[in-house]
Amino acid sequence: MLFAGVFSLSAKAQDDNVEQQNTAQRLLVADQDKNLVIGGYGQIDYNQQFGDGKKYNGNLDVHRFVLLVGYHFTDRLQVITEIEFEHVKEVFVEQAFMNYRLNNYMNLRGGLMLIPMGIVNEYHEPPLFNGVERPNVDKYIVPTTWREIGLGISGTLPGPSMKYQAYIVNGFKGYDGSPKFNGKNGLRSGRQKGAESILSHPNLSMKLEYFGLPGLNVGLAGYFGKSQSTVYNGIDKNDNQQITAADSSVVGTAMVGLDFRYIKKGLQLKGQLIYNSLSNTIQYNEFTGSDLGSSMIGYYVELGYDVLSGSGKGEQKLVPFARYENYNTHQSVEGIIAQNDAFNRSDITVGIGYWFTAGAVVKADYQRFSNAAGDGINQFNAGLGFMF
Repeated sequence: MLFAGVFSLSAKAQDDNVEQQNTAQRLLVADQDKNLVIGGYGQIDYNQQFGDGKKYNGNLDVHRFVLLVGYHFTDRLQVITEIEFEHVKEVFVEQAFMNYRLNNYMNLRGGLMLIPMGIVNEYHEPPLFNGVERPNVDKYIVPTTWREIGLGISGTLPGPSMKYQAYIVNGFKGYDGSPKFNGKNGLRSGRQKGAESILSHPNLSMKLEYFGLPGLNVGLAGYFGKSQSTVYNGIDKNDNQQITAADSSVVGTAMVGLDFRYIKKGLQLKGQLIYNSLSNTIQYNEFTGSDLGSSMIGYYVELGYDVLSGSGKGEQKLVPFARYENYNTHQSVEGIIAQNDAFNRSDITVGIGYWFTAGAVVKADYQRFSNAAGDGINQFNAGLGFMF
């Protein structure tokens, strides 16, 4: 049975209830006397693959630098923007939303928003997770960083210690003349990221988080809908043949995620389970020539321990950790598609991180990647991360 917990940046007493905040959430509740608020985060990595009888160059990379700028128009109305530079040369808008506080328990929110699924998709600043690189479950199954344009509500209910989010958003783009989904990468290439997104079917995203027990945060998320397709654009509503062809380019998605985060003095536990059931994959694969599976699953469990806990070192932390993850983008297949064992993957990561303070960390780890086909490779990673 999957069990898990939390790795938290918070410097509060460890017996306090845990409502973790990312940079955008901190800017929303920043000093109301300041209209303009600024935050950011970044990471610089070194990755070295080895094994399988081949020689590999090491890779040094300014993986990402992200600047968040928020503005408080009033005590009720704020806007948050997040601009990301990846690998020095790529620029993305990761978030751009307006938030209106109806009351102390509910906000209206609209714009480009992170989909609340799993842990890392919302809490992906480098000081908020162990390891140099984000877990691969969050890359291939979720897939992080996943954001779409939509409208909905969010809020916190302090009495029952519950946080909730519910949004109507545009879905993945599954087809635009070529397939965006496949067996290896799942739905990852279908993220529209707010870049001239198309909408043929609205989707529902929602999450509940409970943080009412000391040190514990539990999340339950769901995402339901259909992928978007350019084939619908301009077709005759009364032409059944055209409509059938367009329907064949669409995949239905029912994704459910459960995550646990827990911290008790120096002990840190974390884990999540993500399952995605896909419909219409036989028609999609026949129409596009792809090899998309009909279900995907991924999970990981992680254990860490802050050896400086209780030492009086303030916000300094030294955390060795170990993580096991398994993710299969061909958990099940339909039609003529055969299961590919290379897509049933597992990773073992062991490493250590040192936090100079809550927002600045240096990390190093060793990873072993393997799959059911018997392939495998090793990788050493080192890097630094910060958030402010």
